[in-house]
Amino acid sequence: MANLLSIADLPRDDIESILDLTDHFAEVNRRPIPKVPALRGRTVVSLFYEDSTRTRLSFETAAKRLGADTMTFTVGSSSVKKGESLRDTIQTIDAFGVHAFVVRHKSSGVPHQVTRWTDAAVVNAGDGWHEHPTQALLDTYTIRERFGALDGRHIAIVGDINHSRVARSDVAAFTALGARVTLVGPPTFLPPSLVGWPVDVSFDLDEVIESLDVCYLLRIQQERIDEALIPSLREYTAGYGLTTRRAARLREDALIMHPGPMNRGVEIAPEVADEPRSVITQQVANGVAVRMAVLFRLLGSESQLESMEQR
Repeated sequence: MANLLSIADLPRDDIESILDLTDHFAEVNRRPIPKVPALRGRTVVSLFYEDSTRTRLSFETAAKRLGADTMTFTVGSSSVKKGESLRDTIQTIDAFGVHAFVVRHKSSGVPHQVTRWTDAAVVNAGDGWHEHPTQALLDTYTIRERFGALDGRHIAIVGDINHSRVARSDVAAFTALGARVTLVGPPTFLPPSLVGWPVDVSFDLDEVIESLDVCYLLRIQQERIDEALIPSLREYTAGYGLTTRRAARLREDALIMHPGPMNRGVEIAPEVADEPRSVITQQVANGVAVRMAVLFRLLGSESQLESMEQR
């Protein structure tokens, strides 16, 4: 694996291999000193053109726990403010001698473009509406951690599907591992065409709620919407929010998931976000181990893995 740009680039065996490797790094993270020198001498750059909390911090934590050096690029304090192009920014940083770029950008396809300007590994940390592959891997790992496998599990992804890169990556990952996926939301929040999407569709969350193994909620991405797609947030919550009443109808062993940031009281009730079936904070914790696995797959070696397992 030279880069990680899209879940579509990973066959089922590769996804499962990364999840198996994540088990090793989850064990490392439980140690009193959660570090291994697996990527000592390597440099990982966080190149974020969009704001981020969970993804940026977990990638930087993952790199540091593997012993890599890290560099953080912030648009507000860079020469981008002076008009420097993306290509020149990449080539400038590349000249420092780096080994991986973790790229987030508001425009779809930017991480693919970056691969043309550097020989370093490139990880897509979210590009526009397109994809967010490491989020899908950590979501898949969280579900597998609880159920053992995704085969035959029924997962609903609820909310603003059309503007969600997480939804696109999750659909690809979940279905690759044998899950049944239902997209749930108002028609204005679904893509104009679902040709090629291996999913079911429902416009009624109450219709499917009792059959779910996983209820995966998405926030309304106001920053990507320039028109009125729903009458009001109150009406959206009434129709598609995971309220306490709806949560009571979920199976006892069902999982409640959300990629964050949450809008409590809109897509999810505050009490539901904090109940035992919610694994939202566990998703965040698993994100570090998953991103350690991804960086190791890109920059590490089998001999280093064997050495790590012997520690």
